[in-house]
Amino acid sequence: MPARRLLRFVRAYWRVVMRWARRTAAPARRAWRRSLQARVITITLVASSLLVGGFGWFVAERSAKILLNRAQDEVSAQTRTKVEYAYKQLTVHRQARDPKLPSTMRATVDHLADGNPAENGGAIVSLRAAEYPDLKPVSSANIDTSLLITPEMVRAVAGRGGEYQQIRTAEVGGVQTKFLVSGSPVPTSFGHVELYYLVPLTTEDRAANQIRTTVLVTGLALVLLLGVVAALVTRLVVTPVRDAARTAQRLSAGLLDQRMKVSGEDELALLAASFNQMAANLQRQIVRLEEMSRLQRRFTSDVSHELRTPLTTVRMAADLLFAEREEFDPAVARSAELLQAELDRFESLLTDLLEISRFDAGFAALDAEHTDLVPIVERVTERLAGLAERAGVPIEVRLPDTPVIAEVDPRRVERILRNLVGNAVEHGEGKPVEVTLACDDAAVAVTVRDHGVGLKTGEERLVFNRFWRADPSRARQTGGTGLGLSISVEDARLHGGWLEAWGAPGGGAQFRLTLPVRSGDRLVAAPLPLIPRDCIPGPQSADPAESPGRANPPEPAGAPTAVPASPAAATGAAAADQPAPAPEPDPVSAPAPVVSASADPAEVTG
Repeated sequence: MPARRLLRFVRAYWRVVMRWARRTAAPARRAWRRSLQARVITITLVASSLLVGGFGWFVAERSAKILLNRAQDEVSAQTRTKVEYAYKQLTVHRQARDPKLPSTMRATVDHLADGNPAENGGAIVSLRAAEYPDLKPVSSANIDTSLLITPEMVRAVAGRGGEYQQIRTAEVGGVQTKFLVSGSPVPTSFGHVELYYLVPLTTEDRAANQIRTTVLVTGLALVLLLGVVAALVTRLVVTPVRDAARTAQRLSAGLLDQRMKVSGEDELALLAASFNQMAANLQRQIVRLEEMSRLQRRFTSDVSHELRTPLTTVRMAADLLFAEREEFDPAVARSAELLQAELDRFESLLTDLLEISRFDAGFAALDAEHTDLVPIVERVTERLAGLAERAGVPIEVRLPDTPVIAEVDPRRVERILRNLVGNAVEHGEGKPVEVTLACDDAAVAVTVRDHGVGLKTGEERLVFNRFWRADPSRARQTGGTGLGLSISVEDARLHGGWLEAWGAPGGGAQFRLTLPVRSGDRLVAAPLPLIPRDCIPGPQSADPAESPGRANPPEPAGAPTAVPASPAAATGAAAADQPAPAPEPDPVSAPAPVVSASADPAEVTG
């Protein structure tokens, strides 16, 4: 147990340390990701530090070795000279027991020491006779040389002969000093003694330290200089790139007159000039397209208004003929009825075109007020009950027991629901149409589900295009204009909401309208799933309208998303696509294609 408790404590402490390290390193990571100049400078400093550090270490070590070799050569030469002098002085003694031999050794050592005591940083000379224990060692300095002259060296010099050197450190005068110890045998008449020459390496150490300090300071200065040079060089390259990025951001924000400053004739100047040329071409193209769009909108609006007067005259004549049709023969009476029906459809089409022109011109206004959506849904289903009965399509309504209050424009919401339910009835193939209303604290949603032929792959992306029809050979049964869903998606965008579509071949289709409870709020999720529950593999869940929680099934990958902004319109078959902010996906998936309202509004007819 104690070991396990200790392990848990270590793990907890390690997690705390790692979290602290991540928080501390977060600014550096952000700077590394976001700044090209910071990455270049950092890489330059690291690489130059490694290179300069390696080169400096090599130079310092090589210099220290050269100084040591020079000192060894000098000590070796001096040792040979001192051995010759000691040989001349000690050869006069024929026996090791000669009472004058110790005094001769002392005099020889004092002479060889040159009067420079070791306490003042001078060399030390020592004579020893390892073969004659009665002869005591004689040194030029009153210090213990046992730490400098090791037994191993004594045995090597006395037993093998020849000169030997080693480096030892000892305390002399209270200061740790490094010595180069050189030992060599001195032949005499009674045998041989050993001469040891101990030279302090203070000067060489000082010179080596100065070299290391110089290399270190020079290396740091060089690294800093390289960092400054890298910063200046990268600034020359990064500054035009940053200017290009800022200019591109301004262009994307609609400031089409923004240009880069061109200076010089190098590659960066060529980049700036090419960028400016591209921006100018884009500006000309966008202005031309805007002018064409404006002319199209003006043409649509003018034509729609000009058709009002002749349409009113024709309507009056048609109403008169329709009222007197009982007095005509059957063929003429049938013609009057057809004329009345087609005039009704033409008038609806003209009204829709006027509404579309207001959206395109940006003159559509939202008259929002706090409204209960339950009566709106009931009113729409009641008004379309006759159409559903003629088509043999029952309408099933699922409403909450409590009022659903939202800040919306009731006229536009009713128009959206009327278009959705009408299309579902027309394409229901005699199967039930399900209308479900649900809400939460932030959003309200209405789904309209039919079980008809559905939508083929790719058709869900075209369902909101103007005048688009899934099957052009199929005649409209409800007399629609082909602009119902296009107006509906614009109404949804005007509310800041979403109008999305899902469909599967043979599995029907479902449309979901999602609106914020408070006007101006941003939607993040919908209270109802876009994909019907009966099309989700696995166990079936409760009815979404009765579920207390928020249903957010994720839509299949690659599905377009709802567009809250109004697109540039066209009076032909389609308008230009624009990117759209995505609503939060729902937490289930299905193989059927899912799509939300594209920038090109349209109605499915077919």
